[in-house]
Amino acid sequence: MTLLKREEWQHLVRDVDWTYSYVDDEAVYPEWLSGTGKVPRAAWRTWEEDYKVSYPEYVSTQREKETAAYAVKAALQRSNAFDELSEGWKSSTKMHYGGVALVEFEAVLGELKMARFGLNPAWRNMAAFGALDEIRHAQITMFFGHEFVGRDPQYDWTQKMFHTNDWVAISLRSLFDSMMVTNNVVDLAIQLPLTFETGFTNLQFVALSADALESGDVNFANMISSIQTDEARHAQQGGPTLEILVEHDPVRAQWVIDKAFWGSARAFAALTGPAMDYYTPVEHRKQSYREFMEEWIIDQFIRTIEDYGLRRPWFWDEFMKGLDTWHHALHMGLWFWRPTIWWRPTAAVTKADREWLQEKYPNWEAVYGDKWDVIIDAVNAGNVEATLPETLPWLCSLCHLPCCNATLGRDGRWRVRDHSLTHNGVTYHFCTNGCRQIWWKDKDTLNSPTVIDRFLAGEIQPMDVGGILNYMGLTPDVMGDDPDYAWAAEYRDRVTTTPLQVAGGAQA
Repeated sequence: MTLLKREEWQHLVRDVDWTYSYVDDEAVYPEWLSGTGKVPRAAWRTWEEDYKVSYPEYVSTQREKETAAYAVKAALQRSNAFDELSEGWKSSTKMHYGGVALVEFEAVLGELKMARFGLNPAWRNMAAFGALDEIRHAQITMFFGHEFVGRDPQYDWTQKMFHTNDWVAISLRSLFDSMMVTNNVVDLAIQLPLTFETGFTNLQFVALSADALESGDVNFANMISSIQTDEARHAQQGGPTLEILVEHDPVRAQWVIDKAFWGSARAFAALTGPAMDYYTPVEHRKQSYREFMEEWIIDQFIRTIEDYGLRRPWFWDEFMKGLDTWHHALHMGLWFWRPTIWWRPTAAVTKADREWLQEKYPNWEAVYGDKWDVIIDAVNAGNVEATLPETLPWLCSLCHLPCCNATLGRDGRWRVRDHSLTHNGVTYHFCTNGCRQIWWKDKDTLNSPTVIDRFLAGEIQPMDVGGILNYMGLTPDVMGDDPDYAWAAEYRDRVTTTPLQVAGGAQA
């Protein structure tokens, strides 16, 4: 019997739905999970994805990807490629493995939620493929990262990071739980597949893959390229969902997009920014973090939302200014509070690094140069202890990142400002106006307490640095430190500061 061509049958099998006779539609698709809101239930019948795939095609394609990725891995296991990587680049991979592996698994839960409560059968069908994608992404990331545990115990955080109370883990859990676990499927489709995956991770993998190849890490580049090709397919769930929501409730559509973009941008400033502008050796940097964001994220994001009839977010000016400061401040914070992280954050402020940073960010020396000079003087004086923390950074009540963003005042001076508000007798602190505004509008939803909140509530005992590190799950064999401090040696002929300035500068 002759088989039908795919185009002759796929439109039937991808859009199978039925009418319920024993329960009403609300029982099957409760509002708190389906999230249709102001959109008429019948409007979801028009939902249609651009890229269609059948299960046999999906399996065949994924098998080829798996074979290619693991073949490269097997070949490189017999080489000394890992030993030749710089410590800075290894830190980039440790950040990625620890920060991404279990996010991929959490995305499985988000895709399964859409596969169950999506308001169109074609959407549910695509989400089922998305769940299979995310299972693969979690597996391949954990498997590739686990290979290096025997060489460096910090790679063990590939699988354990999200199970700890490390402040980075709490920050990422807060962001992704709000996207994937506590959301209805309409908001989830717009925040995760559209804003985060299409707008950020899909293109981040392209940039990191390029830097990985330049740094000689073919294994990592091959892995994330394999993942990226999946993201491009299931990320399309967001487009048709947004199109329908914009037609019936554009105010909600704008708000969901805005807050997802802001949260994603803050997370990427902490993880991707330092990896691109500091941890990647200067000779291997393909482009700066700001250049990457402008070329790959901003232009695409603006085109996307304008194509749907939406406008630029209200925080746009603050975000654009933050591209010059956010990740630099967070890099300095990660380096200063390095015992609280699971990688070795190289300072990367040699003269060559600083020349590159000044070229890419004309205000870099004015804002950060003197702070690093204080640290350099302490290192060269043999006083590394002065560069280590005695307290915790104040953390933002929304993004959970340190409140360390420098802003330019009217008097021409750069300052770190506290954006606070008081609600129900409690004062909350925020790193930016954007975080404060989003927290205020969503204040009735669940907000995770920061490590600072937990410390002040007495949850961390003893209430000292040792108690904090133990609470975060950090042991001496995995807690971060600068790889070698050798970068400070070329500044030994500098006129140094006084010990009092060293302590004050390091604390600041």
